[in-house]
Amino acid sequence: MLKKVISTAVKSPVTITSTPSRAFTADPKQFDDIKAQDPRTPDYFMKLEWDYGCHNYQSVPVIISRAKGSEVWDVEGKKYLDFLSGFSVVNQGHCHPKILKAMVEQAEKLTLTSRAFYNDLLGPWEQHLTKTFGYQKALCMNTGVEAGESGVKLARRWAYRVKKVPENKAKVLFAKGNFWGRTLAACASSDDPYRYHQFGPFDMGFDLIDYGDANALEEALKADPNIAAYMLEPIQGEAGVVIPPDGYLRKVRELCTKYNVLMICDEVQTGLGRTGKLFAHQYDGIRPDILLLGKALSGGFYPVSAILADDEVMMTIQPGEHGSTYGGNPLACAIGKASLDVLFEENLIERSATLGEALRKGLRDLKKDFVIDVRGRGLLGALEIDPKAKFSAWDVCLKLKENGIITKTTKGNIIR
Repeated sequence: MLKKVISTAVKSPVTITSTPSRAFTADPKQFDDIKAQDPRTPDYFMKLEWDYGCHNYQSVPVIISRAKGSEVWDVEGKKYLDFLSGFSVVNQGHCHPKILKAMVEQAEKLTLTSRAFYNDLLGPWEQHLTKTFGYQKALCMNTGVEAGESGVKLARRWAYRVKKVPENKAKVLFAKGNFWGRTLAACASSDDPYRYHQFGPFDMGFDLIDYGDANALEEALKADPNIAAYMLEPIQGEAGVVIPPDGYLRKVRELCTKYNVLMICDEVQTGLGRTGKLFAHQYDGIRPDILLLGKALSGGFYPVSAILADDEVMMTIQPGEHGSTYGGNPLACAIGKASLDVLFEENLIERSATLGEALRKGLRDLKKDFVIDVRGRGLLGALEIDPKAKFSAWDVCLKLKENGIITKTTKGNIIR
């Protein structure tokens, strides 16, 4: 029965119509003949999601019920190595005991005050963030996409207050192939029809330029004095672990300084050790004006994100102009502090660099004719499968699952 579910629901083809949209061709009745109500079986849980959840994900057919470190177990007790790590959320490993202890101890005392009142953890947490990463101010939010939204708002406000851009004329540049979430602003900045089609209208002053092309950036900056910022990922994760040319980020930094434009680095996926350095932008030895953090800032326990900038940018926001009920809550502060401590105390950044190089070497040594490329930095990597191969990247993921490794595809033929 599970094989039938996989072949119809999970492996179903995706089609793009003339007006781009994602249409899964799976038959909605495909689960009707699943009668098992035993909660230990994978098909039981998949049927529940199909019947009662929004069909907004195409998931690998493994039902995870517990995890520790780099290992996870499904409901039938089979163990797997987790090669996706929650899209870089659990850089510290699943259920790390130190982070768990910090969470439980804080949850027993105080979880939420909202920002209507002060609490005794936010100030120390903001101090820790700024001193650790070398910025003057921190803004605490919850999710990575909220960090992106906040970065765009800060850049626009800075453009009006500091750069003196005419009211409602500020523009923000994004790299083609970007991914930073699925809010309306994130969709509006995307060139992926799966993300923006029939979610418009979009008129947000966003423009796109080629990723890795410094000349294209300079031409755009020359042409429009109202550009407030250029927001980019130092390595594009969802696009397929796309690494820019050597020196590209350094050139971006130079151009943004030259034309008085803010450089926003989205390190939500690439930051906090995943690429073998604390931040991926450090490979080019630069410092962005606005730094976006999330995912691993939480250790996988609770949504935690942060935006870092200096006073010239951050102090353009005044009381009542931006906020979040949960942003900077005591539980998040305690979890965030413990998550960072684990990264440094256990040398996980250096470990990521060492293990990542070993993994890539091993994959390259396989010399399989259906593998076009093996690339990455640290433990952010990709295996690109030849689209002309007799099997798909998705087939490879299913075969990996059978052999105790779970991961997922992106852009059709790339395995993250």
